[in-house]
Amino acid sequence: MSIINLPLTALELGFAVSLACSLLLVLTTRWHGRYSLDATHGVQKFHITPTPRVGGAAIMLGLWLSLGVLPEAQQELLLPVLVAAMPAFVFGLAEDLTRKVSVRARLIATIASGVCCWGLTGVTLLHIGIGPLDMMLTWLPASVLFTAVAVGGVANAVNIIDGFNGLASGTVLIGMAALGIIAQDAGDANLAQLCFVICAVTAGFFVVNFPFGKLFLGDGGAYLLGFLLAWLSVMLVYRNPLVSPWAPLLACGYPVFETVFTILRRLWCRRHPGHPDSWHLHSLVKTAIVARFLRGLPAPLRNACVSPVSWLVALVPAMMAVRFAAVPEALLQGVLASFLLYLSVYAFVVSAWWARRRRIKRSDPPSAVVLGQQDRPLAQRVL
Repeated sequence: MSIINLPLTALELGFAVSLACSLLLVLTTRWHGRYSLDATHGVQKFHITPTPRVGGAAIMLGLWLSLGVLPEAQQELLLPVLVAAMPAFVFGLAEDLTRKVSVRARLIATIASGVCCWGLTGVTLLHIGIGPLDMMLTWLPASVLFTAVAVGGVANAVNIIDGFNGLASGTVLIGMAALGIIAQDAGDANLAQLCFVICAVTAGFFVVNFPFGKLFLGDGGAYLLGFLLAWLSVMLVYRNPLVSPWAPLLACGYPVFETVFTILRRLWCRRHPGHPDSWHLHSLVKTAIVARFLRGLPAPLRNACVSPVSWLVALVPAMMAVRFAAVPEALLQGVLASFLLYLSVYAFVVSAWWARRRRIKRSDPPSAVVLGQQDRPLAQRVL
């Protein structure tokens, strides 16, 4: 099967609807901005202009309208997934509009979406290539719970990396495209087409978000895209037994690595794993590299320059997933190598940040004040 044989109507419609809705949300900010604008203060905030954070609504609308023009076989695959995604999306959107939905409530909502999707499709993870866990997954309740928690974890992981223009949506595009190519190579044309349609819808938002950051994905959009990425990974393995479960894990590698390392780092520093900080890889790239070498650019473009670094970290494991989709031994080595790559990049950026802090301390007071404002979220040492 070739990509040119995809249902171009669905691809074009999804992209156009998502793009048009994204632009409309930007142009009508004066009416909904009271509820939708993202604040510029906070430990993980780097933008300087209040920006609507409801881009997930444009993506959801694009998906639902694309559904109507898909072939029947693909509609049967996508419809229950979109219905099941509603708890994750609604709780995320509620947080975008009210700022009052707790992290725990949103995590439970994403897990509930996973359980709901199992109820609608009967799809679960049946094996992951680890003997004791595979035995546990033969028991249906354990399989459903494990699948739902894994899906909720990936959804929250995408939300964690949603920090700069194009970062989360670009990472999802990479991962979803990898899943589509793997499904295509496995002969699963319907699932491959769904992956590419979701890519097209996401791209409609992406061109408004990157590079100038006129519209943010928000929690609703991040949870929605994260859930779709995770559940299509589950479907890929369930529908294609020759595809190793490690392949979709690598396709989702960067957000998973970021989340696992963040939890371990915060526990090591005796901090609550759910408390935000500005020691994520993307935050450090901004303050250690972009703020030093690209400070002459406008602020939105400086924020956008962070994303390509993280995309490279996401692209390497995704390419390994495509290349070795049916070779578990190679994929396991790829997971280890990709995680080491992530840690190496993180260590390099941390060293660059400390070097920059030392230069600031040696500078004159006015210069230190100006640069210190850019690094203010990192002023509190958490390592």
